Amino acid sequence: MDKLHKKINYQFKDLNLLKQALTHRSVGKINNERLEFLGDSILGAVVARELYIRFPNIGEGRLSRFKSYIVRGHTLGLVAVDIGLADLLILGEGELKSGGHNRKSIQADAIEAILGAIFLESGLDAVNGVILTLFKKYIDELNPTDILKDFKTQLQEKLQKFNQTLPQYQLIKTTGKDHNASFTVRCLLTDQKLQVEQEAKNIKRAEQMCAEVLLGRLKL
Repeated sequence: MDKLHKKINYQFKDLNLLKQALTHRSVGKINNERLEFLGDSILGAVVARELYIRFPNIGEGRLSRFKSYIVRGHTLGLVAVDIGLADLLILGEGELKSGGHNRKSIQADAIEAILGAIFLESGLDAVNGVILTLFKKYIDELNPTDILKDFKTQLQEKLQKFNQTLPQYQLIKTTGKDHNASFTVRCLLTDQKLQVEQEAKNIKRAEQMCAEVLLGRLKL
């Protein structure tokens, strides 16, 4: 855990809290889902405030797209790689056998859970500093002149350009209850004969994750 502490520039006083943040729901009742819920909200608020300060001359719409770009699952997965999180995840037997350590959604949830744990232990100022350190290079890459489009929009526009059938999104599974629910969405591209499934804490995020994967697989 010492390497992790150095990577995130934060020293946990309660190692059991850190352990919980790293524990996937496949292990049992004591897991990181509630911490992930908390961390997700805090991450969004901290990033929103930073973007508001950094870019005083751009409107709400572009700020929202910038925020979505930073807090998306893909970026969280990159942060997880940056700090070497995969090998520290605590998974149930089924997830271990299926290679859960390498699942980006599990890594992304653990990042948010760690942020939630830091907030609980040390408050907003501490977690604010950690977030701005971990996400600095990704925020620094933002260009106020860029017009970021979400992945669903990009996918739709690319398919339209080549007169192909638009994506079909379908919610195929819901697990958990209330704020701990997870949603699995399937996206089908008929003309491309491509289909993917992605899991996230809300349906819109799962759809965006599907679109992101399919953009990388298009043969156009």
